[in-house]
Order: sequence, then C-alpha cells, then structure tokens
Amino acid sequence: MKYYMAKISDKGTVAVDDTILVKDELSCAGSHILDGYKPLFSAEAVERLIAKGYEIAGKTHVGEFGLDLVGEFSYYNELSSGESLKGSAAELVKSGEVKAALGVDMNGSTRRAAALSDVSFLKPTYGTVSRYGVISCAASGEQVGVYAKTADDIAEIMTVIAGNDTKDGTSLREQSYTYDCNEDIKGYKVCIVKELFDKADDKTKANLTAYAESLKTQGVEVDLISLDFADNANTAWQILMCAETCNNVSRYDGVKFGHRSENYRNIDELYVNSRTEGFNFLTKTVILYGSDVLSKHRYADCYDKALRVRRQVADKMKELFSNYDAVLTPACTKTEYAQYDIKDAFTKVFDESVFTAIPNLIGTPALVTNGVQLMGSHFSESKLLSIAKKSERTGE
Repeated sequence: MKYYMAKISDKGTVAVDDTILVKDELSCAGSHILDGYKPLFSAEAVERLIAKGYEIAGKTHVGEFGLDLVGEFSYYNELSSGESLKGSAAELVKSGEVKAALGVDMNGSTRRAAALSDVSFLKPTYGTVSRYGVISCAASGEQVGVYAKTADDIAEIMTVIAGNDTKDGTSLREQSYTYDCNEDIKGYKVCIVKELFDKADDKTKANLTAYAESLKTQGVEVDLISLDFADNANTAWQILMCAETCNNVSRYDGVKFGHRSENYRNIDELYVNSRTEGFNFLTKTVILYGSDVLSKHRYADCYDKALRVRRQVADKMKELFSNYDAVLTPACTKTEYAQYDIKDAFTKVFDESVFTAIPNLIGTPALVTNGVQLMGSHFSESKLLSIAKKSERTGE
C-alpha cells in the first residue's frame, strides 16, 4: 500500500503523497501519464519542513490525480484480491512509521482515508498552505493538509507549512498562523446534520453518536439540525472539480514529459494515443464530464450555475457558523470499503463526496478525528483541533 525511503530525524519523518513534488523523486500523481516524471524542485510545504529539520520519508500512493475514494486506482499500486481499501498515507501514519504525512484534499479522499484508518487529517482553510509544487487538478478547492495520530502533531506540522508564499497566487497574505489545541471547549455548540447522518450505515452512525455523547460530557452543546443544501453543494463541487480537472490535465500530451505512446503517425495520434493509454477510466470520465459542462450549450446551466451555488452555500454556512462552533458529520458512509470495478467509480465517488464537498467548495477547514468529521468556519482550525484533543485526552 506504500513506498517510502526511511530516514531518521530528531524532529521526525513526514511522508508526502504522490501529488506533491519532491525534488528528484518520482512524482506521478498515481497516473501512467506521468510515468517517470522527476521534478527539478520540491513543493513549498516540503521545503519548509526540510528547513525546520524534518526528514521526508518518501512518497505514498494516491489514486490517479486523487479522483477515487481513498487511492484504490493508483497505476503503481496493485491491490491483492479481497483486500479492503485503505489510504497509503493514513496507514503509514497509523503504523507509526512516520510522524505525519502531507496529502492533497481535492474531493475528500484524504478525509475518507483518515476515517477508515482511524487517524486524524486536517484540511485547512483554503490559501493558508501554499499549493506551489502540487500537481493541480481542481485549483479552486484543493488544499494541502496533514495526517497525524494526534491533534498536537497536526498543529506542529501545520505551524511549519502554513503561511504566505509569493509563488502561489492563491496564498493568503498572512505570514504565519498559530494552531492552538488547548482552547476550552466547554460551552461550544456543535450541530449534527440529519441529512448526512441518515446516509451513513449503522456502525458509522453509532460511532458518531458515541462521539457526540463524549462531547456532551466535556460541556459541549450538541444539536441535531437540517441542512437541506448538502446534496446541491456536492453537485456543484463535482461540476466545478470535473471542469477544472478537464482543463488542468490537458497539459499531459505525451510531448514534454511522462508517458508517450509508441503508436502514432502524426501529432494528433500522439496526443490521442498517449492520453488513451495514460489515463485510467475514471480520469477519462471526469475529463468527458468536465468538457461537457464547459461546452457552449451547457455552460450556463451547469458551470455558471455551480458558481452561483458556491456563493449561496458560502453565505448559508457563514450564517450557520454564527450559531455553531463546528458541524459534526460522518466522513463517509462506511467504516470499510470493499474493492469494486473502476467503471462504477464515478458514481461511487459522487455519492461519498456528499460528506466532504462543502469544505472543498467554499474553502473552509475540516478535521477528521476518531472516524468522524468536524467542519468549521474559515480559520477555525484551533477550535476543531481543541475538540479533537479533548476526545483524545479522555480516551473517548
């Protein structure tokens, strides 16, 4: 499930997923189309870790361009028959072989992986961590985040990698950020979204209910609410994500780097054959759908409308967070995924992304801990980490 180069450091070792560049190391985003690509520079987040004395343990598998559930369709990672699906970075952190891991959260795969492996993952506020050196697909919603076992470890790594980067046009101006895991959560208000809770299986519901009860013992008020726009938010993000991915992967043509087909007679055949051989079925599906929603006859009804839904969801979530400190939801429908045919992937990922889409759509933070997800308002990472740490401390 993983490949890495073990090293030793007093600060600890950090793994990096395959969509984040590490100088002179294979960086293929799990795709055959980037086979053999070794970048000449490292991502900004990687450089900051190295500068602070952390060792990069190596790269972990991701599904092609991070489009699948938890990394099951990496070109470089063949699963054994009957093996349940787990995320490589999450499993590496769970085993204790690394202190933490960096992952790019574009469509919730990192958060699902963390929930299934029972480790923590923080997708921070959009723009707080540089995306320079990320193999980008959906630039308006993807964000570098951190896997770790504890809230303290996440806060430690986030403090290093967060802050303004002039090389990234989406980077916010703040030079650094502070992440406090020790806020007093007594008096916090948390809400459970009924529509999302109802979509989960019984085991996931029981785990979330138990977590909510543990919060109550810490003095947190927990309410059950209705959020009738979660499905619309997911649909909007899938439209935008597919459209942006369609544009971004168009640069992979078999000419400059990566996989080049051996079967072509002219430049058009080189492009077509290289992409046909290089992309998997799920990526091709995303490209086709993205191309459709950007087409002349569908742009207004799909892409433009999705942008308007994004603004409406942002306004509604801002109103919700004026009354609540965090939203508690499942991260996925199940506690375990079985293997499935890639031809079913687009639908499966769409269905599961209803839990994770809102933070990607509007750029807010989300933290998976103890198998559940906490969503917060912009720059509320300290609240989320403090809630998570309280549960770690009490052993709930």
